[in-house]
Amino acid sequence: MKKLLEVYERFAVLVSYLQSPFLLVVRLYWGWQLMQSGWGKLHHLDKVTDFFTSLNLPAPGVTAHLVSGLELVGGLLLILGLGSRLIGLVLSVNMLVAYWTADRDALFAVFSDPGKFYNADPYTFLFASAMVLVFGAGLFSVDALLKKRYRGRIEKQ
Repeated sequence: MKKLLEVYERFAVLVSYLQSPFLLVVRLYWGWQLMQSGWGKLHHLDKVTDFFTSLNLPAPGVTAHLVSGLELVGGLLLILGLGSRLIGLVLSVNMLVAYWTADRDALFAVFSDPGKFYNADPYTFLFASAMVLVFGAGLFSVDALLKKRYRGRIEKQ
């Protein structure tokens, strides 16, 4: 049993080296998808505003601009890994609001019909944003570079 635990611990250490590359792939792929979504919304604000109006959202025109900009800029920040935990939080909240307003049945089906929940449009964006919120951007990010560069200055304060 002891030998088995040692092998497992070595395996766990080796696999942990994949954390930052995995987070990089998640950030690059889903950041790009968010940027494309935001860009598309910005170029069709009339349709987005009409959709938000049909959902009875307050100030649908302003909301369309804000959501479009958030997805575009938030996607870029995810790609760069800059302010990643903060943007992960903001994007997660945005996706939960998307569930609440546009896919409420899917949101409430999270336990009764999980397929309905994870097949809804906001799911993958929510999952990627929450992953970055919880785990950070990883070593291959602007956040990591800034932390490395300014660690000494911060510790002196």
